[in-house]
Amino acid sequence: MTRLILASQSPARTKLLSHAGIRHEILVSDVDEDAVQARYGVTDPHDTALLLARAKAEAVASLPEADGALVLGCDSVFEFDGEAHGKPYTAEVARERMLRMSGAMGVLHTGHWLVDCRDTEPDDGGSNGSGATLGSVTSAEVHFMDMSVEEIDAYIATGEPLQCAGSFTIDGYGGAFIRKVDGDPHTVVGLSISTLRGLLGQAQVGITELWTGGAIDPADVRAE
Repeated sequence: MTRLILASQSPARTKLLSHAGIRHEILVSDVDEDAVQARYGVTDPHDTALLLARAKAEAVASLPEADGALVLGCDSVFEFDGEAHGKPYTAEVARERMLRMSGAMGVLHTGHWLVDCRDTEPDDGGSNGSGATLGSVTSAEVHFMDMSVEEIDAYIATGEPLQCAGSFTIDGYGGAFIRKVDGDPHTVVGLSISTLRGLLGQAQVGITELWTGGAIDPADVRAE
């Protein structure tokens, strides 16, 4: 059985995979993101997202628990007014950012990195590993509605934006403030399923090999 390990503690990413019926395990890396960025000096938001995704994937791939599995690392960076925005962590930072984002547009970059830890010559006759270590970035424009100060403060009070790249998320309270997304909406959640399919294909794995038969029932999301 093909194993996929998600090198992320993001509830949104694992929920997305689960709803898509993709079997996976979770193994969180201990990567120090600030240290990684300081080491490489990357300032471009697109490249930063890929660099951090790779660091997370390779950190988990080096663990004994990853033997025989495919490891996926992801990281998201929000680009606004030419600046890279990660998680705000504090209410003050989130408020300052959201006041600027109101009625404006930014670009959410999500980096994906896949490491194939399967044996390239398995003794048990199982699937050969490809030895692949490869990545891709997907980007989507996020257009925000005008937000009042009261709405911004109420949103921050929920705690949701403090742990999200760019101080917002589309699959929670923050969805009320997003007018439209140009690009793959899964990118804004933090993991593009179609990008994952492409990376798996390059590692000679079909995404259907990971299907559990437990994707979300369309009846649960169908409009009445």
